[in-house]
Amino acid sequence: MRVVLTGGGTGGHIYPGISIARYIIQKNPGTEILFIGTKKGLEIELVPKAGFKLKTIVVRGFPRGKFSMQLITAFKEVITAIWQARRILLEFSPTVVIGTGGYVCGPVVLCASLMGIPTIIHEQNVIPGITNRILSRFVKKIAVSFDESLKYFPDRRRVIVTGNPLRPEVFQTSRDEGFKVLGLDPEKKLILAFGGSRGARVINQAMIEVIKLNMQNPKIQIILITGNDQYKNVIEALTASGIDIKKCGNIIIKSYFYNMHYALAAADLIISRAGAMTVSEITALGKPAVLIPLKIAANNHQKHNALALKKYGAAEIICEDDLSGYILYNKITSLLGDEERLKRMAENSKKLGKRDSLEKIYAVIKSVTNCI
Repeated sequence: MRVVLTGGGTGGHIYPGISIARYIIQKNPGTEILFIGTKKGLEIELVPKAGFKLKTIVVRGFPRGKFSMQLITAFKEVITAIWQARRILLEFSPTVVIGTGGYVCGPVVLCASLMGIPTIIHEQNVIPGITNRILSRFVKKIAVSFDESLKYFPDRRRVIVTGNPLRPEVFQTSRDEGFKVLGLDPEKKLILAFGGSRGARVINQAMIEVIKLNMQNPKIQIILITGNDQYKNVIEALTASGIDIKKCGNIIIKSYFYNMHYALAAADLIISRAGAMTVSEITALGKPAVLIPLKIAANNHQKHNALALKKYGAAEIICEDDLSGYILYNKITSLLGDEERLKRMAENSKKLGKRDSLEKIYAVIKSVTNCI
């Protein structure tokens, strides 16, 4: 069997594809896998690092707003990208093509559908993006992550609620393992703060203040993942405040963490954006969270992802415009100081989690192919 996976831009579209690819190979070892992405997205780094082949096409997302030259250019690129995708698909001859989101999967999945190749799309967010809404008219099956997403796809017969495909290591790592690898104290509370695969400036700025406020409280440990572009600024800001991170045994600051599962397993409270993969990992592990949705996210999807958790008492929400280091620190200390509340949030979070997503997605793949 030959499988094409396409999706990219951010880790939220790439990691699901990598997880699906690994699971397919686990179940069907002879499978050939090919990823199709762009040179501008994180896939150019993450896919080869995961051990898979990647071919690229040139395409960009459609600009929002009024008619413009940028819109004309983007449309021309989509037409060209369809022909680029066609050449790759003819050469590779896939059994199935799976789109995991991002504008790159538009021309690839559309081209595959027009060529008669079985196609599947996976929607990670509560509210589907424009690319998947368009592609849903052409594909054989639509996998969604939340029950709330069903109403956005009229033909329910083709829609299956699978949840988000998560890396197996997320479930296989214990809290003790996490603390051992991180070199932190399992007897103390641990906060994990991050802003998605590219980082988040507003979260980093708030966490700089949190770290300052927490300097006199060694009972709280902090891991901050800044994103590659903002790491230097965060370190410089703390240094300017007289804080030498190298001498702080209870604080870890990294630009990116490839072995994120250790930090997730160890964390008592997570501070993060509300991207689809993030909230899926949080709930699968049953972690309480303070979510700070990206206010400029397409379709405001992060807000809706966050509300899905808050509705069931699994998370607290702080809007970007309300965020400050002082407000965040008060929220953190309030939650960590209330063991019963933290426990209830963890239990509610776990009830929302879906741990069998890969099995369900594999069943969808089987339903559209005759090879497995």
